[in-house]
Amino acid sequence: MAFREVDELLDETLQLPIRGRVYTVPAPPAAVGLRTQRLIAIAARAADGDDVDVDAELLADAEERDLYAEVLGGAYEEMMADGVSWPVLKHASVTAMVWIAQNKDAAEKYWNTGGDPKRMAPNRAARRSGGANTTRSQGSTSGTSTRTAPRHRARKRR
Repeated sequence: MAFREVDELLDETLQLPIRGRVYTVPAPPAAVGLRTQRLIAIAARAADGDDVDVDAELLADAEERDLYAEVLGGAYEEMMADGVSWPVLKHASVTAMVWIAQNKDAAEKYWNTGGDPKRMAPNRAARRSGGANTTRSQGSTSGTSTRTAPRHRARKRR
Protein backbone atom coordinates (compact mmCIF):
# COMPACT_ATOMS: atom_id res chain seq x y z
CA MET A 1 0.00 0.00 0.00
CA ALA A 2 1.34 3.44 -0.94
CA PHE A 3 0.64 6.81 0.62
CA ARG A 4 -2.13 8.67 -1.19
CA GLU A 5 -1.73 12.31 -2.16
CA VAL A 6 -2.65 14.49 0.81
CA ASP A 7 -5.02 16.58 -1.34
CA GLU A 8 -7.15 13.44 -1.72
CA LEU A 9 -7.38 13.06 2.06
CA LEU A 10 -7.90 16.51 3.53
CA ASP A 11 -10.55 19.12 2.93
CA GLU A 12 -8.56 22.27 3.53
CA THR A 13 -11.43 24.74 3.52
CA LEU A 14 -14.17 25.85 5.84
CA GLN A 15 -17.45 27.04 4.35
CA LEU A 16 -19.22 29.72 6.41
CA PRO A 17 -22.73 30.83 5.36
CA ILE A 18 -23.28 34.50 6.18
CA ARG A 19 -26.36 36.44 5.12
CA GLY A 20 -27.04 34.41 1.98
CA ARG A 21 -23.42 34.10 0.90
CA VAL A 22 -20.94 31.30 1.58
CA TYR A 23 -17.42 32.44 2.43
CA THR A 24 -14.61 29.97 1.89
CA VAL A 25 -11.95 30.06 4.57
CA PRO A 26 -8.75 28.41 3.32
CA ALA A 27 -6.44 26.43 5.57
CA PRO A 28 -3.91 28.83 7.06
CA PRO A 29 -0.15 28.53 6.66
CA ALA A 30 1.44 26.20 9.22
CA ALA A 31 2.89 29.08 11.26
CA VAL A 32 -0.57 30.64 11.69
CA GLY A 33 -2.02 27.25 12.64
CA LEU A 34 0.65 26.65 15.26
CA ARG A 35 0.24 30.14 16.75
CA THR A 36 -3.56 29.73 16.81
CA GLN A 37 -3.29 26.41 18.62
CA ARG A 38 -0.96 27.97 21.18
CA LEU A 39 -3.33 30.90 21.74
CA ILE A 40 -6.35 28.60 22.16
CA ALA A 41 -4.41 26.41 24.63
CA ILE A 42 -3.37 29.45 26.69
CA ALA A 43 -6.93 30.81 26.69
CA ALA A 44 -8.26 27.41 27.82
CA ARG A 45 -5.72 27.28 30.67
CA ALA A 46 -6.70 30.78 31.75
CA ALA A 47 -10.41 29.85 31.62
CA ASP A 48 -9.69 26.82 33.82
CA GLY A 49 -8.13 29.12 36.41
CA ASP A 50 -4.47 28.34 35.76
CA ASP A 51 -2.02 31.11 36.56
CA VAL A 52 -1.30 32.37 33.04
CA ASP A 53 0.00 35.80 32.08
CA VAL A 54 -2.61 36.19 29.34
CA ASP A 55 -1.47 39.70 28.42
CA ALA A 56 2.12 38.65 27.82
CA GLU A 57 1.34 35.37 26.10
CA LEU A 58 -1.75 36.29 24.06
CA LEU A 59 -1.69 39.96 23.32
CA ALA A 60 1.90 40.16 22.13
CA ASP A 61 1.08 38.03 19.10
CA ALA A 62 -2.32 39.66 18.60
CA GLU A 63 -0.73 43.11 18.47
CA GLU A 64 2.00 41.87 16.16
CA ARG A 65 -0.39 40.51 13.57
CA ASP A 66 -4.03 40.75 12.75
CA LEU A 67 -5.04 37.28 13.83
CA TYR A 68 -8.56 37.49 12.45
CA ALA A 69 -7.27 38.30 9.00
CA GLU A 70 -4.75 35.46 9.24
CA VAL A 71 -7.24 32.78 10.26
CA LEU A 72 -9.86 33.85 7.72
CA GLY A 73 -7.44 34.24 4.82
CA GLY A 74 -9.04 35.65 1.67
CA ALA A 75 -12.50 35.42 3.24
CA TYR A 76 -11.50 38.27 5.57
CA GLU A 77 -11.13 40.77 2.72
CA GLU A 78 -14.38 39.56 1.17
CA MET A 79 -16.22 40.01 4.47
CA MET A 80 -14.74 43.48 4.93
CA ALA A 81 -15.70 44.47 1.38
CA ASP A 82 -19.24 43.17 2.00
CA GLY A 83 -19.48 45.21 5.20
CA VAL A 84 -20.19 42.37 7.61
CA SER A 85 -20.76 43.53 11.17
CA TRP A 86 -18.19 43.19 13.94
CA PRO A 87 -20.11 40.39 15.74
CA VAL A 88 -20.33 38.39 12.51
CA LEU A 89 -16.63 38.90 11.72
CA LYS A 90 -15.69 37.92 15.27
CA HIS A 91 -17.92 34.81 15.17
CA ALA A 92 -16.46 33.74 11.82
CA SER A 93 -12.91 34.32 13.08
CA VAL A 94 -13.35 32.39 16.31
CA THR A 95 -15.06 29.58 14.38
CA ALA A 96 -12.01 29.44 12.10
CA MET A 97 -9.76 29.33 15.18
CA VAL A 98 -11.74 26.40 16.58
CA TRP A 99 -11.40 24.63 13.21
CA ILE A 100 -7.66 25.24 13.18
CA ALA A 101 -7.08 24.22 16.80
CA GLN A 102 -9.51 21.29 16.87
CA ASN A 103 -11.47 20.13 13.82
CA LYS A 104 -14.44 20.83 11.56
CA ASP A 105 -16.94 19.13 13.86
CA ALA A 106 -15.96 21.36 16.79
CA ALA A 107 -16.06 24.44 14.55
CA GLU A 108 -19.52 23.50 13.28
CA LYS A 109 -20.78 23.05 16.83
CA TYR A 110 -19.32 26.43 17.83
CA TRP A 111 -20.83 28.09 14.74
CA ASN A 112 -24.28 26.54 15.19
CA THR A 113 -24.54 27.52 18.87
CA GLY A 114 -23.56 31.10 18.08
CA GLY A 115 -20.60 30.62 20.39
CA ASP A 116 -23.01 30.71 23.35
CA PRO A 117 -21.37 28.81 26.23
CA LYS A 118 -24.80 28.02 27.71
CA ARG A 119 -25.82 26.19 24.55
CA MET A 120 -22.51 24.31 24.51
CA ALA A 121 -22.47 23.71 28.29
CA PRO A 122 -23.79 20.12 28.40
CA ASN A 123 -20.86 18.89 26.34
CA ARG A 124 -18.35 20.98 28.31
CA ALA A 125 -19.73 19.64 31.57
CA ALA A 126 -19.49 16.08 30.31
CA ARG A 127 -15.89 16.66 29.15
CA ARG A 128 -14.86 18.12 32.49
CA SER A 129 -16.46 15.31 34.48
CA GLY A 130 -15.27 12.66 32.06
CA GLY A 131 -18.86 11.72 31.31
CA ALA A 132 -21.16 9.64 33.45
CA ASN A 133 -19.13 7.43 35.70
CA THR A 134 -20.88 4.62 37.51
CA THR A 135 -17.70 3.07 38.88
CA ARG A 136 -17.30 3.57 42.61
CA SER A 137 -14.17 5.35 43.68
CA GLN A 138 -11.47 3.27 45.29
CA GLY A 139 -11.25 5.35 48.42
CA SER A 140 -8.18 6.47 50.30
CA THR A 141 -4.82 4.96 49.48
CA SER A 142 -3.05 6.76 52.32
CA GLY A 143 -2.18 3.52 54.09
CA THR A 144 -4.64 3.88 56.94
CA SER A 145 -7.84 1.94 57.08
CA THR A 146 -11.19 2.74 58.56
CA ARG A 147 -12.50 -0.77 58.05
CA THR A 148 -14.18 -2.45 60.93
CA ALA A 149 -13.24 -5.93 61.96
CA PRO A 150 -15.14 -8.62 60.09
CA ARG A 151 -18.12 -10.08 61.86
CA HIS A 152 -17.98 -13.71 62.74
CA ARG A 153 -21.00 -15.82 62.26
CA ALA A 154 -22.25 -17.54 65.34
CA ARG A 155 -22.27 -21.29 64.98
CA LYS A 156 -25.43 -23.11 65.68
CA ARG A 157 -25.04 -25.61 68.43
CA ARG A 158 -26.58 -28.99 68.11
